[in-house]
Amino acid sequence: MTRDLYLAIDVGTGGLRAALVDRDGKILAICHREHDQIVPRFGWSEQRPADWWAGCIETIRDVLQRVGDAPGRVAAICACGQMHGTVLIDADGHLTRDAALLWNDKRTLEQVADFETRVPSGQYLHLTANAAAPSWPAFKLAWIAEHDPGALARAATLLMPKDYINFKLTGRRAQDWTEASMSFLMDCKTRQWSGELAKLFGLKPGLLPEIRDPVSVLGPLQARPAARVGLSAGIPVLVGAGDYPVALLGSGVVSPGMGSDITGTSSIITMIHDRPIIHPEVSNVATVADTWGSLTLLDAGGDAVRWARRAFHQDRRSYAEISDAAGRSGAGSGKLFFLPYLSGERFGSGRNSRAQFFGLSAAHGLAELHRAVLEGVAFSVRQKMGAMQGGAGRPDRIVAAGGGAKSRPWLEIKASMYDTPYLVPEEPECGVVGAGIMMASATGDADGIKAGVRRMVRYGAEIRPDPGAVATYNAMAPIYQDLYVAAQAFYNRLDALPWPCDPPCDPLQWLRPAQPGQHGTGAESKASKQQAARFPRCVRRGLRKSDIGWPDAAA
Repeated sequence: MTRDLYLAIDVGTGGLRAALVDRDGKILAICHREHDQIVPRFGWSEQRPADWWAGCIETIRDVLQRVGDAPGRVAAICACGQMHGTVLIDADGHLTRDAALLWNDKRTLEQVADFETRVPSGQYLHLTANAAAPSWPAFKLAWIAEHDPGALARAATLLMPKDYINFKLTGRRAQDWTEASMSFLMDCKTRQWSGELAKLFGLKPGLLPEIRDPVSVLGPLQARPAARVGLSAGIPVLVGAGDYPVALLGSGVVSPGMGSDITGTSSIITMIHDRPIIHPEVSNVATVADTWGSLTLLDAGGDAVRWARRAFHQDRRSYAEISDAAGRSGAGSGKLFFLPYLSGERFGSGRNSRAQFFGLSAAHGLAELHRAVLEGVAFSVRQKMGAMQGGAGRPDRIVAAGGGAKSRPWLEIKASMYDTPYLVPEEPECGVVGAGIMMASATGDADGIKAGVRRMVRYGAEIRPDPGAVATYNAMAPIYQDLYVAAQAFYNRLDALPWPCDPPCDPLQWLRPAQPGQHGTGAESKASKQQAARFPRCVRRGLRKSDIGWPDAAA
């Protein structure tokens, strides 16, 4: 029987997926199993690697049943997954902590602040190509060393989420260079672990496994897991990569001169270069294709559109209707500006930034307001693009993915805002396609990564910049920049204002669990909701699950 299918595994934050991809990049079947996200305290985020493995077994079994003769047709297996999740296993392969700290866990803020106080950026930025941040595994290890030293002492190997799945499949331990590049422990010049950084964090020798090419074969599928999922032993399992770099590959963003715009709740903008861009507000990830992605993550993104939908329409209009309304206004929204910092900023000095409209007049209506929101997000990205380009100039094209790629008016705005053509992949599951490309290359079915991209990635029609809109945005951009800078002087004063209640207090304190592990149940929850009711509805509506750390808060 011809082995013409590729089995992709995606260890996501919300669940685990398995998919079967054919030689042309077409997804034939995909299955999903949710897994819990544990929030022991406000700002903490964990998951159980055992849940990932259970979901892996279930989804592989299910997906193999959906395609004819699939078990005998699988040519290779490749996993990608959420990055930065810190998994520790001992010499026998047993977890030393039942739960792994995830990418969105913020408990390491104290460790980051301590590191920044002790170590100047000039001592590490040229090694890490990334500024210190709570997401990076190095700081998670520092927290574990302080709060759970026994787990770190028993650990023999640090793995990322997809590496743990690979270990269960093959019995072999490794990381790939995409994950390692964002660990805060890899030397970006050598793509090997940095002894200097490991020493700064007090890591014992041997904890960090070999760094491998993500497209290389880690090992064969072992007999025991093969039997559990219904496959034959010996199928090659790739080293794999982080979900984000694999999605870049699956969207065809592989060569210098290309860019990626993944707009969901936030916006991740990436430019491809031959080497990392060393800048305190630019992050860098080693790509599957042996290049570097210089990126910035902006909290301003789809969340701004979600806010406008709620604030203007009480969620009664669809996103498509809002997009259509924005399309009815001309470029520049009638000289109306929107600063989209509804949740502050992730990097830089303006982390407590706020959103605002500027230039409102009686002539403006909903169409202009909606378009200004879309344009404001694009202006915020434009501000960061200069540093990300690293002197290389504008990219030749930008590939869009995520929910924002569904809005034609928004893509037209972005193409003109950045004076760069936009493309949208026909297959939105770019991570699964990327894993398929990796397997085609590893098995010799494709003559390398770029050949796999040419065969498996297809785009819709190109969206080109409109010269008139380009001129409008070029004229508006300096005003936006001046507004952004001038507004900074007000944010600390705004923060100092009391909450609209008597006595002044923080409404979130009534909604957070009184003790770690209490998630809004029992008497404390009832009392908390009664206290929260004291606040005006406009304040209570602004509270989100992520603000309070437990799921059933009244908004």
